[in-house]
Amino acid sequence: MLKYITAGESHGKCMVAVVEGFPAGMRLDEGAINNDLRRRQGGAGRGARMDIEKDEVEILSGVRKGITLGSPICMRIKNYDSGIDRLQELTRARPGHADLAGAMKYGFHDMRNVLERASARETAARVAAGSLAKTLLNDFGIKVIGYVTGIGGVVDETRAQATAKNPEEVQRLRDSSSLYCLDKGAEKGMLKRIEEASEAGDSVGGLIEVTVYGVPPGLGSYAQWDRRLDGRLAAAVMSVQAMKGVEIGLGFRVAEMPGSEVHDGIHYDPKSHGGVTGGFLRKTNRAGGLEGGVTNGEPVVVRAAMKPIPTLRKSLESVELTTKKSASAAAERSDVCAVPAASVVVEAVVSFEIARAFMEKFGGDSIQETRRNLEGYLKQVRDL
Repeated sequence: MLKYITAGESHGKCMVAVVEGFPAGMRLDEGAINNDLRRRQGGAGRGARMDIEKDEVEILSGVRKGITLGSPICMRIKNYDSGIDRLQELTRARPGHADLAGAMKYGFHDMRNVLERASARETAARVAAGSLAKTLLNDFGIKVIGYVTGIGGVVDETRAQATAKNPEEVQRLRDSSSLYCLDKGAEKGMLKRIEEASEAGDSVGGLIEVTVYGVPPGLGSYAQWDRRLDGRLAAAVMSVQAMKGVEIGLGFRVAEMPGSEVHDGIHYDPKSHGGVTGGFLRKTNRAGGLEGGVTNGEPVVVRAAMKPIPTLRKSLESVELTTKKSASAAAERSDVCAVPAASVVVEAVVSFEIARAFMEKFGGDSIQETRRNLEGYLKQVRDL
């Protein structure tokens, strides 16, 4: 089974990701991983720490001469701001963070012990793992692209067109934006909202969308609840720091619409018989590429809602842990808006979950075996 774990503290020596179950014979692209790490550090609204860190991956195991060996792949990202033992105690909990809940769970009086691991700095390791998964998916023609669709209530109304566009065009539009947004008009309004929040000592959240192109039908399963891919994707996305909601396809809008406007009619085009769906297609993709917990061959579309960063210059009310007296919440160095950076993280966790389902369906010990398994399956689909 393809899986990963992360290790490291926000101001410790490094962040680490260990990926297990990755097939042998794949050329590992460190440049692509580092590019995703740079994207995670970018975007308007980021805090001062992004001027300190220079995230680059160091491959410690599982690779020889640039080729994966089938053994666990260990990746290290150095923390330049690494004075964890010199940092002062945190005794005024910050609302919206894990500070107080973590202190109660583990019995800590210094909540920095919670902050250091709960911090979104951990997502650097997740991006490395997700980027590795994208390398695998790319080799099979599957493209995963995350982008921002809203910040602070300003929404990109063109986002619904993304699945109809060529993925290269979507990526070009995303990469040309300082907010990783697909629409320049919406980007202007989002930038203004970030500026207003910064001037007020506040923060803003937003909306993120990830589209996965080229997914073959049959990933996931309806046979058991914990194998349904929509549930697994939702869990992966909700595990990302600051995410408070997730949708697939139309999402919550299905509760307001009649069935005739929710479900996607099925058609057959003999000219598309050689594709991954064997000629079956949908003219709409309201289901977001998943039916019954299984991919149907249409692009998978996942949307996430990110709350505003809870560390504020304009501190909220809190309590001093040692005296139990009212006090302003502690103010740590933080972002005004981290939605663009979070879009890279959500893209990474979606990539890994899709890759995990892909390897469950087609995986072998080597990339060559995996390719044979996929080719045999696609022949089965086309022979229906």
